[in-house]
Amino acid sequence: MSESLTALGVPHVVLERNRIAERWRSERWDSLVSNGPAWHDRLPGRRFSGVPGETFASKDQIADYLEEYAEQVAAPVRCGVEVTEVRRRPDSPGFRVETTDGDFDARFVIAATGPFQTPTCPDIVPADSGLLQLHSRDYKNPGQLPDGNVLVVGSGSSGAQIADELQRAGRQVHLSVSAHTRPPRTYRGRDIVWWLGVLGLWDQQVPRAGAEHVTLAISGANGGSTIDFRRLAASGIKLVGRTESFDEGMLRFAPGLAETIAAGDDNYLGVLDTADAYVARNGLDLPEEPQARELGPLPDCVTDPIREVDLADSGITSVIWATGFSVDYSWLKVAAVDDAGKPVHQRGISPEPGIYFVGLPWLTRRSSSFLCGVSGDARYLAEHIAVQRNYLAYQPALALIE
Repeated sequence: MSESLTALGVPHVVLERNRIAERWRSERWDSLVSNGPAWHDRLPGRRFSGVPGETFASKDQIADYLEEYAEQVAAPVRCGVEVTEVRRRPDSPGFRVETTDGDFDARFVIAATGPFQTPTCPDIVPADSGLLQLHSRDYKNPGQLPDGNVLVVGSGSSGAQIADELQRAGRQVHLSVSAHTRPPRTYRGRDIVWWLGVLGLWDQQVPRAGAEHVTLAISGANGGSTIDFRRLAASGIKLVGRTESFDEGMLRFAPGLAETIAAGDDNYLGVLDTADAYVARNGLDLPEEPQARELGPLPDCVTDPIREVDLADSGITSVIWATGFSVDYSWLKVAAVDDAGKPVHQRGISPEPGIYFVGLPWLTRRSSSFLCGVSGDARYLAEHIAVQRNYLAYQPALALIE
């Protein structure tokens, strides 16, 4: 956003609560890598330094990349400045921006805080249960946890990767699986990000019905691989259904695990079908991959699901909640959020003149919240602001009559 504003000569300041890319530094687990290869998961025209294109950048490499980018574009970033409140000024145009380092007056305010702000944890297991409970934001590595087995709740990218890491470290893991989409990591010699590009899915403007909040199970860990719940079960992880309740030392799980796995399989096979049709339609010389369709039998923990677990008998001492995040716009005291605190906008332009959003999922298309796609939205909003500034600066010519 800052680069786009600078290109159009719009003076601005970027207020950053901590360091640049702080969440990548301190609020993610140690082994986290990008979910897409470095040739793709980057800003347009800005390659990673020292990261081969086909590999998956580590969280620290991504943070370094963003810091370097800020320097390259000379973004006027003020670190250590937290915005505590934004209100419309009562007696003059624009907004009063209150911060921990004094107040600012601004005609335009852009909320570029992203979608991953407040950890979401279901209120299921009480704090006095005796379990160590961590959100994925606070999980770092297996050595952080007390001795014993682990329940990981959430089957998206974070949950599947953390469960796999814990199992490889010698922990017995129960993985609580909920609705998800499960694309192949690669197919016919191309990464899924390539398929999303050539199939036009990065530019998809609205999610398909019912998929607005479904988690994505994909991983760049260990060199990148398709998340395969059958493989995870074969490695020793016990798959269970959605975590439903806790009572007197008993964890209980919802029915329907087999149906959840089947729905993920359908999504996976549907991607293969679409890719095959594209190859045939365009006459591409990409190697066939029939083995990709060989899913294998469902594991026993799916066909004969575990519906409840006694903590004492199971040895579970920790729960990792990989259950996502919500936004927090409590500081935005203007008519740009709804009663539930969610941003209201069209293509990032809010109904409150002068307030904008960027970097949110599906802001204009599927790629809007990814490094590969945010620049288009930023340019659009910068141009909108530049046009508004020109209107505000307009002064009609005065004709002099003798």
